[in-house]
Amino acid sequence: MLEKTYDAKTVEPKIAKIWEEADAFRAGAGAEEGAEAFTIVIPPPNVTGSLHMGHALNNTLQDILVRFERMRGKNVLWQPGMDHAGIATQMVVERQLMEKQIHRRDLSREDFIEKVWEWKAESGGAIFNQLKRLGASADWSRERFTMDEGLSKAVLEVFVTLYKEGLIYKDKRLVNWDPKLLTAISDLEVEQQEVNGNLWHFRYPIEGVAFDPENPKTFITVATTRPETMLGDTAVAVHPDDERFRHLVGKNVVLPIVGRKIPVVADEYSDPEKGSGAVKITPAHDFNDFEVGKRHKLPAINILTADAAVTLKDNEDFLAGLDVTPERQAVWDELDGLDRFVARKKVVELMEAGGFLDKIEPHRHTVPHGDRGGVPIEPFLTEQWYTNAAELAKPAIASVREGRTNFVPKNWEKTYFDWMENIQPWCISRQLWWGHQIPAWYGPDGRVFVEKTEEEALAAAIEYYLALEGPWKAWVEDKLENFKPGEILTRDEDVLDTWFSSALWPFSTLGWPDQTPELKTYYQTDVLVTGFDIIFFWVARMMMMGLHFMDEEPFHTVYVHALVRDKNGQKMSKSKGNVIDPLDLIDEYGADALRFTLTVMAAQGRDVKLDPARIAGYRNFGTKLWNATRFAEMNEVARNDEFWLNDAKLAVNRWILTELTRAAREVTDGIASYRFNEAAGAAYRFVWNLFCDWYLELLKPVFMGTDEAAKAESRACVAFVLDEIYKLLHPMMPFMTEELWAETAGEGKERASLLCHAAWPSPDFEDAAAAADINWLVDLVSGIRSVRSEMNVPPAAVAPLVVVGASEETHQRLDRHASAIQRLARVGDISLQDAAPKGSAQIVLNEATICLPLGNLIDLTAEAARLQKELAKVTEEIARLHKKLSNDRFVASAPAEIVEAEREKLTEYREAQEKLSVALARVRDAG
Repeated sequence: MLEKTYDAKTVEPKIAKIWEEADAFRAGAGAEEGAEAFTIVIPPPNVTGSLHMGHALNNTLQDILVRFERMRGKNVLWQPGMDHAGIATQMVVERQLMEKQIHRRDLSREDFIEKVWEWKAESGGAIFNQLKRLGASADWSRERFTMDEGLSKAVLEVFVTLYKEGLIYKDKRLVNWDPKLLTAISDLEVEQQEVNGNLWHFRYPIEGVAFDPENPKTFITVATTRPETMLGDTAVAVHPDDERFRHLVGKNVVLPIVGRKIPVVADEYSDPEKGSGAVKITPAHDFNDFEVGKRHKLPAINILTADAAVTLKDNEDFLAGLDVTPERQAVWDELDGLDRFVARKKVVELMEAGGFLDKIEPHRHTVPHGDRGGVPIEPFLTEQWYTNAAELAKPAIASVREGRTNFVPKNWEKTYFDWMENIQPWCISRQLWWGHQIPAWYGPDGRVFVEKTEEEALAAAIEYYLALEGPWKAWVEDKLENFKPGEILTRDEDVLDTWFSSALWPFSTLGWPDQTPELKTYYQTDVLVTGFDIIFFWVARMMMMGLHFMDEEPFHTVYVHALVRDKNGQKMSKSKGNVIDPLDLIDEYGADALRFTLTVMAAQGRDVKLDPARIAGYRNFGTKLWNATRFAEMNEVARNDEFWLNDAKLAVNRWILTELTRAAREVTDGIASYRFNEAAGAAYRFVWNLFCDWYLELLKPVFMGTDEAAKAESRACVAFVLDEIYKLLHPMMPFMTEELWAETAGEGKERASLLCHAAWPSPDFEDAAAAADINWLVDLVSGIRSVRSEMNVPPAAVAPLVVVGASEETHQRLDRHASAIQRLARVGDISLQDAAPKGSAQIVLNEATICLPLGNLIDLTAEAARLQKELAKVTEEIARLHKKLSNDRFVASAPAEIVEAEREKLTEYREAQEKLSVALARVRDAG
């Protein structure tokens, strides 16, 4: 006999251990030889990461698909693994070293990397155990890491190949530069933070015109939020159609403090409606300005060091072509070496002193910050390694356009195309120690040699230099006489962007570049489940790399799930204090309740508003199933090898088997089409509403009766339906269903020892007449119960039931189900009449009018007054909310989550208004 209550804290670890000992999730487990493959690769979490709600949703949906297809007999591989997370991991280890007063630079590169591997062995990858607590059924024996030897081999193969194809190269461009971590970072590692700042308006004198701060004809005004960058200005841009400045285009202005003559250029980047209509152009310190600079062939002058200090004194680009007077030199010496923010104040002081400061306006604006370093990032002109993403993107764009890879929901294809069709060169180098070191070596003259190993690079270098005539040949010959490693070649210190190795994930994890059996079996993978924020950073790059190296898309479907927000629709963040820890929810409610809640709320294109109260509600759903199984046990339900669906004689059994077939079809279609909420909703309605609330209730007289044949049939039918329910719910609620499967095994017909390997339900039973008959009964009783509830009829009160206009079929049904109607709807005598009795509430069911004479059971006048009072209150709230939401100022200025909450309240009040109106009409009709 089952325990009285389900204890998730006891059951979940027990079931997890059973799965682990059975190696239940290894690739191909439960599948027959030659079965169709189904593959999902896990979006590799950071080795430093811990489970958050996004992970919980993402991995729940992946696990549903994986368990579903495994039960459908496919050869399933869910490939797990972790990302080495270059910056995040290096910071963790650096912090640990700093606690011991050790700086990274105090160690050799090799010693530091050894420390990182030690940390990874001891503390890295805690998230895998957390995913197991969630129930993730990945093949944990195949766990991969983006710094594994095999994956490193794939990275070398790809880098060297792309370099030799001309698709990887070095270039000097702007990058997101973190002045604290001293490395380039990706756009995904940049956070936009709103700050209170200023907009400084500066006057730039027109060349050849005597500068007069009071005479606008002698200068052009520009505005900036970063005054220090004006030291690197190389132009002022105005819109080509702006009449105010047309006479200045082609002329020069003189850059204050610096003295450089810079041109006024016409460019559509300048917005005539914004500020003065003229913008300063600093190609080395602004991404938009960099593009303007390219269009007009402007020089790019970097006036900052890697740690964001001003550098002027020895800056060749800055000094080029300047008239260096003693006065200017003194000013530049004063600015040289200042931190960017200190220099900002000093530049403003100097501009004000020279009469070049027009005004200062308070200005709230967004400033990009490094998400790890926490300081404002700088667009920084530096030499880096790049991939020609535009070339690699062409086949990836075509693949989606031609339908070989599909996005679900489809609207994300537009985002994909917008990014891919405007793609910039991909900066793949990072100034870190932890990561895949770039396989590039430099000769004494700076020539680069890219090979998979230092030995191959050295051989290429020797061949190159010995073929030269002159000093380099002699130099190499001399070195070769007494060869010492590192004397001829120096390796590039940079490592690759983490996304570079992640882009190879669908095939590198399967053993590529070796042609392994796994690669042949499991590539192409099937569906990628991901968040929208990494469509460009990861999805697009996997598409590019997969098509280039495998000649096939890495997946045929990309399912993009929405965000998990708090119950008010706010994005979760530590600063707001509204972060919900999924592990806390698992501790309190169990993994199944969390998983089912996320599933039932995972509607395509709609964010999940997670309220812990909802999880408590779906835990009750699990409790309902547990209690239903206990009820079955108490009524001696057991499997019967001789029971065949078509042997069922009782209408109630034939009805539930028909509804089971329909529900199984809905759940199957829902999961297969990535409409997870519809699958969960169909399962919920069948289990709670039909099976528990109606079927078991309708069987009580059978179990208490004396018809042994009816009992035997019903017991076998209940056992069969419960088995199918466990299967249907297993992808969403794996722990409880696996436990119930084991606990109800009994001595019945043969079945899989583990539910996760059982065959997916495919009942094919249809008795339309039985279904219509019992559904009529359900609708009748439900309608009567609704009327009693709406009209506040005391639960114990029994009313007669009068039916008007009944057909012969309805007449027969009333006779056949009279006892069930009287018991379940709490009605007395049932009669057929020609007209509705006075004082009766009425409902229409098919052709008949169902009447409940309630005049003697409730005070109809008092009930009408109560309902009218409630309706007035609700109507007043609707008017208040409608007025509030019609106020454009409120909608525009209030936080989005507050506006959304008010809209939801309005919807709820309108629903209440409709119900109260129906109830009031019924009372009035009855009176």
